Amino acid sequence: MTIQALAFDLDGTLVDSLQDLARAANAVRGDLQLAPLAAAVVESYVGDGAASLVARVLADDHAAEFTGSPLQQQGMELFNQHYRAGLTLATRFYPKVQETLHALHERGLPLAIITNKPERFTLPLLRELGVFEHFEVIVAGDTLPERKPSALPLNYTAERLGVAVEQLLMVGDSKNDILAARAAGAPNILVSYGYGDNLEGIGADAIIHRFDELLAFLDE
Repeated sequence: MTIQALAFDLDGTLVDSLQDLARAANAVRGDLQLAPLAAAVVESYVGDGAASLVARVLADDHAAEFTGSPLQQQGMELFNQHYRAGLTLATRFYPKVQETLHALHERGLPLAIITNKPERFTLPLLRELGVFEHFEVIVAGDTLPERKPSALPLNYTAERLGVAVEQLLMVGDSKNDILAARAAGAPNILVSYGYGDNLEGIGADAIIHRFDELLAFLDE
């Protein structure tokens, strides 16, 4: 397997954003006179984009879907305000992420972001963290008509980078990342420290426990 480019999920893979997401989610619930949720509960609702997160947080139910009800629209507006105002108050890179991204860049490998987080949060977050320029392609949850687990974001990214999708390594932390990679025919790696669960049952090509293990994987 020859890897010519890499694509990364964002939340749970490159950065731990849970505290800021939970803060914004609970600020919304507080505005609407609802009791706060534990951070672990908010974590279980993360992964399918902001609209799904808001729907789940408002209902305190993982099965809740965003239907555009007046309450959900109000919740979305409030979440936009609260989260955008504090994207990086507590959000931090996971260990060895910055050094590894730099090493990959030094190797001349094109890098991309493929996240279900909306552009309105993704782009300023990357800028605030000082890594926006590392990525040649950034695909957010609302960049294309479909998002992960669809194959479209990976196929689009491979085309933009000028590589075969079979040579684009997808690195993520959840089932959506692996399903998208499989659908596109792309190699894939899960990180064990993120927000996903039942990692062994997801069927990734490999699981790494620290981000810099990625370099050894590429050298195999």
